[in-house]
Amino acid sequence: MVPDTIALCLLPVATIKMKIRSYKDLMVWQRSMDLVESIYRITEKLPAKEQWGFLSQMRRAAVSVPSNIAEGYGRQSSGNYIQFLSISRGSLLELETQIELCIRLKYLTRIDSEKILNEIMEINKMLTSLISKIK
Repeated sequence: MVPDTIALCLLPVATIKMKIRSYKDLMVWQRSMDLVESIYRITEKLPAKEQWGFLSQMRRAAVSVPSNIAEGYGRQSSGNYIQFLSISRGSLLELETQIELCIRLKYLTRIDSEKILNEIMEINKMLTSLISKIK
């Protein structure tokens, strides 16, 4: 399990005095869940022909981010947790690449995607920080 002192840096300010009881208390998990919702909304703008291509792949990559944070937390071993956080980070960067490809193919606009790309960047920083603190 993640030591309380490490996980505190990734909690919302209002909850810093609380003890970590679940992966759901981690701000990185909460923001990843918000990202999934955003991806589901933005992929609705993709052409129908991409239903089994980008749409499906982007949604799976997005869901993988908070899912791996949760699974790694549940393993109760630092080594396993780092591995699952790394998988989560990989899925996040996969998602970023897919959004960039959708922009290049003109399925999405840079303006429509900017907020999501910024959120991906912030979640990536949080995951990288958490991984380095656990090591």
